[in-house]
Amino acid sequence: MKHRLHTLLASLGLAAILGLPAAAPLPAQSATDLADVCKSVGDAKLGQWASFDATGAGSGGGTLRLALVGTERVGDSTLYWFEVSFAGKDPGRSGTVQILSSSLASRSATPRALIVKYGQQPAMKVSGEMAGMMGEKGRENTQAFDFAARCNSARVIGWESVSVPAGTFRALHMTTVDGGDVWASRDVPFGLVKTHAKQGDLALTGRGADAKSSITEKPVDMSGMMTLPKR
Repeated sequence: MKHRLHTLLASLGLAAILGLPAAAPLPAQSATDLADVCKSVGDAKLGQWASFDATGAGSGGGTLRLALVGTERVGDSTLYWFEVSFAGKDPGRSGTVQILSSSLASRSATPRALIVKYGQQPAMKVSGEMAGMMGEKGRENTQAFDFAARCNSARVIGWESVSVPAGTFRALHMTTVDGGDVWASRDVPFGLVKTHAKQGDLALTGRGADAKSSITEKPVDMSGMMTLPKR
């Protein structure tokens, strides 16, 4: 399952969204704009979603959706169910991953649970330390959860008018050391309007506030069927 999870995370195009390397130092005059926009990158309110046309990244292309589909109280903390789904032109690359975490973007926020569904196969759930380990491994492979932290290190080009299928937005254009580009806006759930990187390209196609879980079945709990590697 671990290998398949990593494959799915890669095919979901997460690296193209949130996995851009840190860039050159930030010019002082751009600090306020960047800090303001970076607060919205990776962030959303319950029910919000954003969808993207995804190309490249070895996925064959398709539609990617980010959504915040639920909350769960754990002790004194509120955790969030983030959903990342990909409908590929190649059905074999389609799937959904749901992550229970305090934040999708923070590297320090360890996933408490994962629910994974591949195509028509039953949904599977992993909780506890195994979920944290698998989530960390997925982060290593796709750098999917830490763009918000990296966002503050990006190099600012400036505000631009960007046209994508979802409309025209005033977005902050940022670049990375490997030549990647991100256009981000405070007015979009998860903050992303358009990305261009060697991992693939994304363009916003829609957004809303009525997101529901794409996984309607009760997942099979795999936590007791998997063992942690010996340290």
